[in-house]
Amino acid sequence: MSSSFTDRLLGRVRLGGLLALAAPLLAIVFAGLVTSIILVLTGNPPLHTLFLLVDYGSQPRTVVNIVNLATTYYISALAVAIGFRMNLFNIGVDGQYRLAALLAAAVGGALVLPPVLHVAVTVLVAVAVGGLWASIAGLLKVTRGVSEVISTIMLNAIATGFGAWLLTTDRLAVAVSGSNNIGTKPIPESGQFPGFAIVPGTQAKVFGFIVVAALLGIAYHVLFNRTRFGFDLRATGASESAAVASGVNVKRMVLLTMIISGAVAGLVGMPQLLGASYSYSLDFPTGLGFTGIAIALLGRNNPAGIAVGALLWSFLDNSSDILDLEGIPKETVIIMQGTIVLSVIIAYELVHRYRMTAEQRRVSRQLSAGTPAEGAVA
Repeated sequence: MSSSFTDRLLGRVRLGGLLALAAPLLAIVFAGLVTSIILVLTGNPPLHTLFLLVDYGSQPRTVVNIVNLATTYYISALAVAIGFRMNLFNIGVDGQYRLAALLAAAVGGALVLPPVLHVAVTVLVAVAVGGLWASIAGLLKVTRGVSEVISTIMLNAIATGFGAWLLTTDRLAVAVSGSNNIGTKPIPESGQFPGFAIVPGTQAKVFGFIVVAALLGIAYHVLFNRTRFGFDLRATGASESAAVASGVNVKRMVLLTMIISGAVAGLVGMPQLLGASYSYSLDFPTGLGFTGIAIALLGRNNPAGIAVGALLWSFLDNSSDILDLEGIPKETVIIMQGTIVLSVIIAYELVHRYRMTAEQRRVSRQLSAGTPAEGAVA
């Protein structure tokens, strides 16, 4: 291999890396500009607002809250990204994790087992429920051709109603002492996932489930980039006809992808359930599945990118609490989040078009010079 060819190859790799970083950076800068304009129009200084967010977000207890919420967001975004890699839109993560958390909490609160086994059983119940609930949409798609977007949205509504029916004192719930709330029987200490007091300046603990989230990210990378199953899944998402021609069972891949996505979605509620609340009650966090969609888009379905997106989203959510105290509408953060999602999609498309145009020009120059395009057969 000639040195000139190697230099050109390395140059394109560097350019590709810069372009990959350019898209999210451009999106965040653009979102900052839009938010600044809105702040100026409403009589609020942009720099002062940014300082408030950064100052409050750097407080030790807030840092713990940011990491904990980001852990939950990360798992949710991974569940969505699994479907995205195959062009499947699992909009039902919200219903899948809430139903999984409810039944896992009921089982975890009813059992008396050794510590590690107790946690394992609770987590396995959540994984099984999430996978089974998502498999309904998968079966409808492969057997009846029903769009997974429609079926998962409807399954969200069904999960909400089914969960409300189960969470009554006649079935899985008990009254929470000292309040009007109801919830499942508390999970005993043997079924709790211990956290880590690792942030200086506070005794608040980071969810121990962050270790599981990190392992999920590694497993996601290995599955999609180092296994035949991951290759078949990506090939099916790129072109079903080409996948069929290479011997891939497309219907099987669709069903398995939905089940895996749902199984990961079942884990979304576990950091909160096993690390903080220890019970599923009426105030259990909702809407995490829809946030996961935005973060998966922001992270471009890459586990490292999703981690950055989850931390950014969590930082904005937690830091926004200080804005109300300072008389600045906290909805400013919602505007910024929405602008980030919209602009990152546009930025990725612009970068993709620029990359395609640059590649076409490179090939044209080589052909004009009478040099075979790199990668072509001599």
